[in-house]
Parts: sequence; structure tokens; C-alpha cells
Amino acid sequence: MKHIIFTFLALAGCLQMQAQPFTPDSATYESRMDWFGKAKLGIFIHWGIYAVKGVSESWSFYNNYLPYGEYMKQCEGFTASRYDPKAWVDLIKESGAQYTVITTKHHDGVALWDTKAGSLSTKKSTPARRDLITPFAKEVRKAGLKLGLYYSLVDWSNENYPNKTKTEQRYKDDPARWNKFVKFNFAQLSELSNQFNPDLYWFDGDWEQTAEAWHSADIIKMLRAKNPNVVVNSRIQGYGDYATPEVGIPVSRPKDKYWELCMTINDSWGYQPTDLEFKSPYMLLRTFVDCLSMGGNLLLDFGPREDGTIPQQEVDVLKEFGRWIRKHREAVYDTRAGIGAECFQGYTTLNKAGDVLYLYLPYKPNGKIEVKGLLNKVHRAWVVGSGQTLNYQLYNHAYWSSTPGNLYIDVPDEVLDPQITVIALLLDGPARIYKGAGQVVTAN
Repeated sequence: MKHIIFTFLALAGCLQMQAQPFTPDSATYESRMDWFGKAKLGIFIHWGIYAVKGVSESWSFYNNYLPYGEYMKQCEGFTASRYDPKAWVDLIKESGAQYTVITTKHHDGVALWDTKAGSLSTKKSTPARRDLITPFAKEVRKAGLKLGLYYSLVDWSNENYPNKTKTEQRYKDDPARWNKFVKFNFAQLSELSNQFNPDLYWFDGDWEQTAEAWHSADIIKMLRAKNPNVVVNSRIQGYGDYATPEVGIPVSRPKDKYWELCMTINDSWGYQPTDLEFKSPYMLLRTFVDCLSMGGNLLLDFGPREDGTIPQQEVDVLKEFGRWIRKHREAVYDTRAGIGAECFQGYTTLNKAGDVLYLYLPYKPNGKIEVKGLLNKVHRAWVVGSGQTLNYQLYNHAYWSSTPGNLYIDVPDEVLDPQITVIALLLDGPARIYKGAGQVVTAN
């Protein structure tokens, strides 16, 4: 009890502090983000009571697709009876992912851990009768993966949150009541930090309030007091470490140095049995290398059933990711953005030194493949995964011209991967790309 009283007194003092602009120290920031920049693939998990009926998580009642009471009645059917956190983590590890993010609480307010700050949880409110995050976190740590926790800043079930649905409001302009909700958020986040000490927080729902209202600066201060190196996503009103575009791959490279695309395997985050729009491993691997080519990560989501089993289509995707990444790991981890789509008909990355150029072929070539604009001399070309060397030749490079020629590489059918083939080029130094418009012959 003394600990609880102390915590709330500390929070009360914290909430009175003036929020300060977010200006991270660059050296500290780069050190904190190092693992994230190298990880490339993470696995997202959306699991909650919404899997009972297979409805949209939280939004189904918020948008009045079904009554709030009917939505919450799903608590009675959430059993987690076949939940095997070790099997989940084994699959995540097999996929080649370096981190995972699990929903600890979605906008509906049902916590998946045994929270003492609220009355809604899988421990208190469902037949599962247990904390589901603790055994998962334990297995993640044992597997050597980074642990990420999703947490919804909004809680549409909480009596002190201003709105309940899109059309139903509890109150307006009641600072005392809002402050009660802010303390509730801080109390739950304090629990998560102290119990699980995650490597990453994945916030959601920040669009409903301002940074000042959320006390975003104070949230970050509290989390970093426990773990100075914790990474935080962008959805906390300007106080995060990296951007989080959702579902649609960016057309051009984001301005943020660090970013992550969160993507579903079908068209739903949580389990929805009527959603059969599963993307193929090829489609998702193509999205993955698209992210790699622009220097980003992919956070790929699966949605377990209420009993904890994972749909086979999602298992198959993660296993194929694992096969492909094991074969091509040198062209996945510790790579950086490539040379640009105008230089190659496909996707590209560079190694850390910049002197190995990786070419990703999401197609079966109809003849030689071409690289243009490359000013470097190529020492060697090979197939990633097998090491087989390839023939290549430079065309259209005149002795009098400062413009590069066109590099053509033979890629025989027998070296092609069933999904995406990767070719590596060893250069004579860091990649240099011609950006001009060509030259006119004035002497010869």
C-alpha cells in the first residue's frame, strides 16, 4: 500500500511539471536506435477479446457497428485455452524477426496483464483468468529478441476518458476528471515499465489529445528513468524516436532516418475469420525489400484466435520469411538504403561500408538485368545465398565521357529464388551514382 501511495504522489507531482520541447541528444539517440536500425523485421501481435466474435478491435463499437455492451460481452468467451507463448516466440524467431510488439491494451481498455490500476483485464474479466504478457515476455527474453509493448493512450471504456464512442461523450472541459484519467495512464505505464522493462513502446491513439494533455514529455521522462535506452514510436505527439506509416508502403523514402511500416498479413489486425484476403509470401516479401531499399523496417502483424492458436496462413507466411531471410541474411541485417529506383528496375540496398550493392529481383528477368548511373568499377558479381559468380559487362562507356556506362549482368534461370532473387556487386569503394543528364559529343 505504501508503494501505491508513493507512486500516485510521485505521479501527481510529475503531472504538474511543464512539458518541455523534445530535443534528444544526438549521440544518445543514435546509440539508443542502433539495434532498431539493424533489426529490419519485427512481428506485431494483435490479441484481445475482439477475437471471440472476430470483429474489428475496439473500432467496431466506437464506430457503432455493434453496441458497446455486445462488444464487451466477448470477455465471457476469451479463454486463451491453447495459448503457448513459447510456440509463438519460436515462430517469431524462425521468421527472422529481431523484435516483437504485442498489444498490452487496445482502445477497448482490456489489459492483457494483471493490472492493479484498472478493473478490466484478462486476469479479472475473462475465463482466461491470467496475465498473458508475463509468460510471453519471459520467452522473448530467453530467445534473445527485443520486446516491444503496444499501449493505447486512449481507453474508451474508462469512466474518466472524455468519449466512449464516435457519437457518445461522457463529458467536456472537466480538468479534474481528465487528470484522473492521466494518472490512470501513468499508473499502468509504470506497471509495464517495472514488470517488463521493454526495449520498445508502441503507442497508439495519440491523435485524440494534444501532447500537453497527454503529458507526453512526462511519460517519456518516466519511461526513460527506468530504461534510458527504451525506444518509443512516433504516436505520442512529437516525442517519439521513429515514424510509423501504416499498411501502405511509402512511395518515396520518408524524411525520418528511422521508420517502420506496420502491415497486416490479410486486411485485419486482429483475428477475423471472414477476412480471407491473405497476401502471399511473395507480396509481403516484396513489401519487405521495398522497406529495406528505403532504409526502413517492416513490422508484420498476425492475429491469434481467442484460444491463442494462430491461423495457418499466417504461420506459413512467417515460415517462408524465415527461409528467405536465412538464405539472404547478408542482404537483410545491417544494410542501409540503396541507390534509388531510377538506377535499377527492382530494389537495392548497400552494406554498411557502402561498397557492396545488393540488387533484389522480384521478377524473372527476360535477359540480362541492367544497372545504370553506377560510377564505380565492379570487382565481382554473385548470387546471395549460393555464392555463385555471375558474368557482367559494361556497355556505352566512352573514354572521353565522364558519364558511366550501362552495367548488364547475366542471371541464369537456375540461380533464381522462388520468391525474390538477390544479386550482390562488390564495388571499388563506396557507391557513387551519376546524377546528370548525359553529355553531347564535342570531341572524338
